[in-house]
Amino acid sequence: MQHANFSYGLLGALAIALLVAAFTDIRRRQIDNWLNAAIAIAAPLYWWSAGLGLAEIGWQLALTAACFGAFAVMFALRVMGGGDVKLLTALALWIRPLAFAHLLMVMAIAGGVLTVVLGGWHIARRQRDKVAIPYGIAIAVGGLWVLGSEYLPMARTSGVLG
Repeated sequence: MQHANFSYGLLGALAIALLVAAFTDIRRRQIDNWLNAAIAIAAPLYWWSAGLGLAEIGWQLALTAACFGAFAVMFALRVMGGGDVKLLTALALWIRPLAFAHLLMVMAIAGGVLTVVLGGWHIARRQRDKVAIPYGIAIAVGGLWVLGSEYLPMARTSGVLG
C-alpha cells in the first residue's frame, strides 16, 4: 500500500509538471530543460514504486529511444520544437507503450484543435508573421488524459482513493 501511495504521489507530481510545461509554453513558447530533466529523473522512482520488472523497464527504454528518434527527425524538419521533443521523450519513460499510443492520439487531436483556434485568431488579428503554436499544451492534454483514464482508475480499484 505504501508503494501504491508513493506511485500516485509521483503521478500527481507528473500531472503538475505537465501543467507547468503547458503554462510556460503558453507564456514563453518554451518548455524548460530543468522541468524535462526532473520528469526524466523521477521515472526510475516511479518504476520502483510501481513494481516494474526488468522486461517492463526495457520496454520503457525502447519506447523512449524510439520516441526520441522519431521526434528528433520532426525537430530537424522544423515541425516540432526542442522542448516538445524532450517533454515527449521524458513522458515515454513513464507511460506504458499502449497508453503512450493513446497519449499521441489525444495529443494530435488537441494539437489540431489548438492549431485551428490559434490560426483563426492569428488571421482575425491580421498578423502577417508566422503563427507559433505552443504544442506543449497539446502534449500536456494528452499526458493528463492518459493519467486520468489509464492510471487513475487503478487507484480506485486498489483502494488508494477509497
